Amino acid sequence: MKYVLSSGLLLVLCGLACAEPCPARQVKDASELVQIERTWASALEQKNGAALSCILAEEFQDVDPKGNISDRAATLAKAADHKPSHNELTEMDPHLYGDFGYIRGLATATDAQGKVLARVRFTDIYLYRQGRWQAVAAHESMLPGTE
Repeated sequence: MKYVLSSGLLLVLCGLACAEPCPARQVKDASELVQIERTWASALEQKNGAALSCILAEEFQDVDPKGNISDRAATLAKAADHKPSHNELTEMDPHLYGDFGYIRGLATATDAQGKVLARVRFTDIYLYRQGRWQAVAAHESMLPGTE
C-alpha cells in the first residue's frame, strides 16, 4: 500500500513538473465555478494530476463519503490511482460572495457500460486569489443505493 501511494504521488509530481502553468485571470462569475468543477471531473477521469493541482489550494482538505479527511497531497495521490469511470455532473448550484464561492452538485460515476457506480452529493468551497479560483475544502456524501 505504501509503495502504491508513493508511486501515485511520484506520478503526480512528475506530471506537475512538465505541466502548463495554472490558469490566471479567471473571471469572478458563477459559470466559472461550474467550468472548474467540470475540469475537476475530467482531471479525475484522465488521472491528470497537473490539472487537479491547479484547482486545489495548498491548504485544501476533503471529507470523503466515509468521513475521512484528506489533505491536498493525499487527494492528488488518490487521483493518480482513480478507478476508471465517467463523472456526470448535474444539479450544479454555484454561489459567489466577493472572493469567496461555493458550489453544490451531484456527481454520478458510471463505468464503461454505463452502469451507475456511485451518486455523490458534493460541496466545494473556493477562494479567489492570484487571479484564479482555488478549492480550499470539499465534502462528499454518498447517496443511498450506491457505494
